[in-house]
Amino acid sequence: MVDANDLILFVRVVDAGSFTQAAERIDLPKSTLSRRLGLLEEALGEKLFVRSTRRLAITEFGERILEHARRLVDEAEEVSALALHRQAAPRGELRVSMPPDFLEFDFPRFCLAFRERYPEIALRLDVSPRRVDLLGERFDLAIRAAPRLPDDATLVARKLFDMREGLYASSDYLARHGSPQLPAELAAHACLPLAGNDGLPVAWRLERGGERSEWTPLGAVRCNSPRLQRDLALAGAGIAHLPVDYVVQSLIDQGRLVRVLPEWGLPSVGIWCLLPGRRLVPARTRVFIDMLKAHIEDLPGRCPDC
Repeated sequence: MVDANDLILFVRVVDAGSFTQAAERIDLPKSTLSRRLGLLEEALGEKLFVRSTRRLAITEFGERILEHARRLVDEAEEVSALALHRQAAPRGELRVSMPPDFLEFDFPRFCLAFRERYPEIALRLDVSPRRVDLLGERFDLAIRAAPRLPDDATLVARKLFDMREGLYASSDYLARHGSPQLPAELAAHACLPLAGNDGLPVAWRLERGGERSEWTPLGAVRCNSPRLQRDLALAGAGIAHLPVDYVVQSLIDQGRLVRVLPEWGLPSVGIWCLLPGRRLVPARTRVFIDMLKAHIEDLPGRCPDC
């Protein structure tokens, strides 16, 4: 007889790419994992892996078994999700990945309030700019910023809110260098480009009525952190393309940051929660999303259109 649990372990090894990584993710000794997979191969009568010192390759037979094994994993996760969905009091470990700049949304205060309301949920936060593998690394939720994140077969995207964006500079910079009146004049200014995932500068796409202007800044200082861009602009380093979160809004209200080309708009960016593609969302994940959305909507300085 084939042990269904061993088939699930087989999927975990394939997804992790190695016995070592899989053992760490599922908190099982590597020797135990190797022994269980060896017993599975004996029960099936064929090899699932071709092992070498450099890499782990799956056999043709293993590929055919993998399709069936994944169905077992899906069904096991559906049962787990159903049980968690029906819990009266949400509990358990909640693993969340988020970019460092999201901490600007008064996240420490949110954490304290969440822990007070749901003391049986253990938050495990990965604060990093890297794009985690939700399924492979077994995260419950990832927070990401993007114009859109459509659902697919394995992941579900739920929008938290849309955030306005604009070009801003310090009042001191504009007093020294003047304020551009048209997008074409940006080339004569010190601009602070945002680096995309590929490391290249992100284009500034400006619109006014039916007019459109696209320009890619090539400033000397390029980074992938809107928070650092904000601080550089505040220090007078140049013009930055910034999301108007509640921190930036407070600096605008104080007159420390000034809108550049105010008649020209920039596309808003969506802040999303990305979830594993389950039909039922566990209660602990659901209450986290609901409370986080309410927290952001109540932040001081946020307008309904932000």
